[in-house]
Amino acid sequence: MDHSEDLPALYLEESHRLGGEGVLLEDMTADPAMLVLARESRSWTQADVAQAMSRLEADARISQGYISRAEAGRLAVTGDRLLLFAAALGYAPEVLCSPADVHGVGIGLVHHRKRASMGATGLRRIHAILALTRMQIKALTHAVGLSGEHCFCHIPIDDLDTPQDAAEQLRERWSLSRGPISNLVAVIEQAGAMVVVRDLGTTELDAVSQWSYGEPPLFLLNSASPPDRFRFSLAHELGHVIMHTDPGTGREQEAEADRFAAEFLMPHEDISEELKDGVDLTRLLHLKGRWGVSMAALARRALTLSVISDWQYRNIMVEMSALGYRTAEPGAVSRETPQALSSVVKQLQEHDGLSVAQMAQLAGLTPDEFDKIYRSASSLPESPLPSARL
Repeated sequence: MDHSEDLPALYLEESHRLGGEGVLLEDMTADPAMLVLARESRSWTQADVAQAMSRLEADARISQGYISRAEAGRLAVTGDRLLLFAAALGYAPEVLCSPADVHGVGIGLVHHRKRASMGATGLRRIHAILALTRMQIKALTHAVGLSGEHCFCHIPIDDLDTPQDAAEQLRERWSLSRGPISNLVAVIEQAGAMVVVRDLGTTELDAVSQWSYGEPPLFLLNSASPPDRFRFSLAHELGHVIMHTDPGTGREQEAEADRFAAEFLMPHEDISEELKDGVDLTRLLHLKGRWGVSMAALARRALTLSVISDWQYRNIMVEMSALGYRTAEPGAVSRETPQALSSVVKQLQEHDGLSVAQMAQLAGLTPDEFDKIYRSASSLPESPLPSARL
């Protein structure tokens, strides 16, 4: 496999700079678990890493067997070999040397809104990206002295207290007014969580979240997902972190998160009034612009609230399928842009005087990747939800 276009723009001489002040490279040794994590985040095999390292230093002749032994902890990765790993994988040497348990990598319940077709390999890559994103955010927020305080709480559910009850309680605790939530990302960030939107390299997963002990929740959303799924996906993940503290039946927890999201975004007392006058495609498209969710989600909400019958719901879905709306709905919903991390980056740059390269070094990334994830994506202007017409 030719990785000439995939190799990060980080060369060995730059890796020496990324060693950091006061850190002696000869005293640094890669953590085997972090080598695996970094590789999986790039969606590479061990053979891919070996090829990438060999391309950077032709005389090295790195084999897949060497990568396997390094990841298994059967040999120490130090010095020039550590720099070679760092250059190939596009992470700073400090990242590869960080003990996984220090950063809580793999600790905590991870939730994701995904399609059933997504396999274990793809999930491992997403979990690796999530873990490394957590490390990057911790480094950046620590640099500006953020305390990590938040207003999140667990709301248990059972046979009597439903996901809808949990959503209603959370809206009340967060003092949200009735009707549509104009900016869900802002609400979640104001509660103390971190929201990151980036290309996750798949169309089979919309969002992933984790609330690890002692930290604010982290929500990672896929920029490649359709915008009209964005808010529901985020509310779905919010339901997970609020309700689910232990692993459970996947389908059951996914259904509970959907019920939470529907009530949180479309409270029954408000949406019922707007649905009772009739539900057709014209009406659904108008409500899509007002509530910021897909037409399909609105139709499903009408069904669960008994505003329409199963027969009516099926007819609406058939009509949407015939028009191609199940693949791409009409009516735009603007994707909300996270602001919390961009504010951190702005403070580091304007108040502390750090360059992009210095901020990238804090996060353990190449300048190009740091700019793409934490500066370019966060600087997009935010637009209000447009009115929709059929």
